[in-house]
Amino acid sequence: MLVWKKIKNRRRQGINSSLALPTAALSACLALFLSASGSAADDVDVFTFDDRPLSEPLEHPDWFKRSFLDLPHDLEEAVAAGKQGIMVYFGQRRCAYCYKLIEVNFGLADIVEYTRRHFDLIPVDIWGVDELTAMDGAVRTERDFALAKNTTFTPSILFYDRDGQEALRLRGFYPPYQFRAALEYVADGHYKRESFRDYLARGDGRMVFEPEDLNEEDFFTQPPFNLDRSRLAGKRPLAVFFEQGDCHACDVLHGEALREMAIYRDFEQLDNVQLDMWSDTKIITPAGERTTARKWAEDLGLFYAPSILFFDEKGEEILRVDSVVRFFRLRSVLNYLMSKAYLTEPSYQLWRVSHSDQGP
Repeated sequence: MLVWKKIKNRRRQGINSSLALPTAALSACLALFLSASGSAADDVDVFTFDDRPLSEPLEHPDWFKRSFLDLPHDLEEAVAAGKQGIMVYFGQRRCAYCYKLIEVNFGLADIVEYTRRHFDLIPVDIWGVDELTAMDGAVRTERDFALAKNTTFTPSILFYDRDGQEALRLRGFYPPYQFRAALEYVADGHYKRESFRDYLARGDGRMVFEPEDLNEEDFFTQPPFNLDRSRLAGKRPLAVFFEQGDCHACDVLHGEALREMAIYRDFEQLDNVQLDMWSDTKIITPAGERTTARKWAEDLGLFYAPSILFFDEKGEEILRVDSVVRFFRLRSVLNYLMSKAYLTEPSYQLWRVSHSDQGP
């Protein structure tokens, strides 16, 4: 069983406070303990980095599988070697988030050892033109396969189990403790019994925090939260921030990215709501359904805080940012929103092709 750490930070001490890595009070049923073979890569602040495109193309670790991009065959080989399945990694050569995955997560010996023991990892270039055979036997280019799998943000990883079924999807870069949990969630078969959100919550010993633990912004709409756009369309897009207390990543978002004037002004041009993703706050969703913040987050499959979901004027989801996000990526998303490009090009991924300056 892989062991994983939970990074904890108290926001009351501010963004620049040092990271603490105490032993987490994890549930007995998960039996998760701190790794004795930790690395310095665990101690870096993975939420603060320059996310502009890399100046030099990224090189994959030599232990990534040299695949002919025949996924059914790759899976057969993995199962024959006694592994639990395969991981299909969707990346870009100049993606700063892909670099963080390789530098930080795959810079940890325990993560590399566990990944190689349980999975074969097959890299896919989301703009590649090489032919790929998918699990259903369909043959298409790497790029078309990436588009079909909605790999909006790189790095994205699809986990396929021994039967060729998708067990979990990660879209974007996640800190080591969540990445470790994802590996164990699939390798130990937890995906057959519960959602990744529930698995993380049990291991986290999720506490309930008071509303004042959340960061505040002047552009947030105050309750009651009637977000219904199914009957009367809104006048502008809607951004829903799902956050939680005791969340260092949330602190960084509010203390850094949202402090950039251009980003802040763009959000001022949207309707914005902040929800505690573990609370029982009553809401009416953009689709007109009555529920709670906790139940809605569960239905949406959210497990990462902060997550920002964007909805159009009629209440349809445009896209979501539910992994680590920095200045460059967030500006690109907002450019897509503010230009109303979603009205003519519903695929953010394809829009980026014609706007190469928007980056990864």
